[in-house]
Amino acid sequence: MRSVVSAIRNQVKRIVPNQVTERVRESLVSYGVQTSDRRPLPDFLVIGTKRGGTTSLWNYLIQHPLVPRLFPAWNTKSTHYFEEHWRRGEAWYRSHFPTRRQRAALQRRHGGPVRAGEAAPLYMFHPLAAERVAALMPSVKLVVLLRDPVQRAYSHWKERRTHGIEPLDFAAALDAEPGRTRGERERLAAEPEYVSEAYDWYSYRARGRYLEHLQPWLDRFDRTQFLFLRSEDLYRDARSTYRRTLSFLGLPAYDLASFRVYNDRRSAPLDPAVQAELTAYYHPYNEALRQRLGMDLDWPGEAG
Repeated sequence: MRSVVSAIRNQVKRIVPNQVTERVRESLVSYGVQTSDRRPLPDFLVIGTKRGGTTSLWNYLIQHPLVPRLFPAWNTKSTHYFEEHWRRGEAWYRSHFPTRRQRAALQRRHGGPVRAGEAAPLYMFHPLAAERVAALMPSVKLVVLLRDPVQRAYSHWKERRTHGIEPLDFAAALDAEPGRTRGERERLAAEPEYVSEAYDWYSYRARGRYLEHLQPWLDRFDRTQFLFLRSEDLYRDARSTYRRTLSFLGLPAYDLASFRVYNDRRSAPLDPAVQAELTAYYHPYNEALRQRLGMDLDWPGEAG
């Protein structure tokens, strides 16, 4: 009998906290939506690229006293509104950002302008995100991290392997990509509420054709609204890249004690044959990007 009572007690201990936690979460989300008319839209977006250092840069930014975290507190760096949660509407999106009162309090306390934002690497790659952002926030500032697309693709594959999603080796995954993602971009463009895991997970090669995915953004926003950063500069000198970003956002200088690297995944070097094939593949795309942005990419196989 005692064992039965003990088992029931333990089960209740497991269930009740989960129920309470879920109710608290629901209440916070509801509160955010109910107060959405007091919550200005964000000042900036970090729109890409995946496996380009967006998590690290975001974590550096929210250590600045004038860059508030998303609301509620369990949100990490993105609402995923412009690609996954579009159907939830503007009030839901606004619910994630600080109220005017909270902004004013931060400004009084720290003596500078508040800059709220989010970091969502899929925004740059999603076929409808630029149009949606431009319609809602035409003056938003956009931060874009660009990484050597060869290493970006390999890092993307390593992430999928780590999460137990990718059973294929890298070369095989590259070969399988067209079949896995066929028609997904077109369906995303045609069906506004459609969400594609395959388009996000298995787009190793396609995501590195940066200009193709940046063009809708460049068509809709003034060049002064963009800050383009090489991921390699962030990895090499995070402090300087962080300072450039603060300046672009109009934030006062703020030094961090350290610049931890987030989501780093070390592994064996990329197979030289695969690396050579990808380097050759990306060369014309990188050259077009360099000319369009007027920016030295300094990636292997590219002219300075």
